[in-house]
Amino acid sequence: MATSSTTTFDLNIDDIIEEAYERCAIRTNSGQDLRSARRSLNLLFSEWGNRGVHLWKIELQNQALTAGTISYTVPTKASDVLEAYISTTSAQTTGTTDVSLTKIDRSQYAALPNKGATGQPSQYFVDRQLTPTISLYQAPNASTYTHLKYYTINRIEDVGSYTNTPDAPYRFLPCMCSGLAYYLSMKKNPQLTQTLRLFYEDELQRALTEDGQRSSVYISPQTYFGDGV
Repeated sequence: MATSSTTTFDLNIDDIIEEAYERCAIRTNSGQDLRSARRSLNLLFSEWGNRGVHLWKIELQNQALTAGTISYTVPTKASDVLEAYISTTSAQTTGTTDVSLTKIDRSQYAALPNKGATGQPSQYFVDRQLTPTISLYQAPNASTYTHLKYYTINRIEDVGSYTNTPDAPYRFLPCMCSGLAYYLSMKKNPQLTQTLRLFYEDELQRALTEDGQRSSVYISPQTYFGDGV
């Protein structure tokens, strides 16, 4: 038997809304219902952001460093910074050398006695405001430290036009439809809410499990040395 030889299946926003309403046992062409569904889908994407890290939303940022400058603005689309390192240049070697930085929290950053100290940066703090910033400790003291590079976890893009495709990979389409159906049922058909919630959580968990990196993990026991007593 012949197969399609294609792997391009996707859904636009209209398709997702229609599928969700059908799962709620409702058919609608109302403009108000479409706007309500689009709003619910944006809320669903926000809820996904609270579930954890999504690999397709990780992006490498490259920030030029200025000697003595501590804080730099993070793109507003970023939710948090996952990892950071600085690139250094040297007259003795060609290319660049990357030095990893340690992430610290607000309390640790506040406890630093001299935040304006200069030297080689070794730590960073992310202030997650509406406009996030990343602050280095110590502040770079020379042109040797040329760039700060860091990985951000970005927000899922808004739904936008009904003809758009969602800002998510194909493996999240099943839980997207079931999640929207669950959200819509709370407004349109509450009798189905609990059932649709169970379908949604099950499909979302499978998608989150698949959305991982396949790499080897090595676990070794910790060795403790007694005092001889």
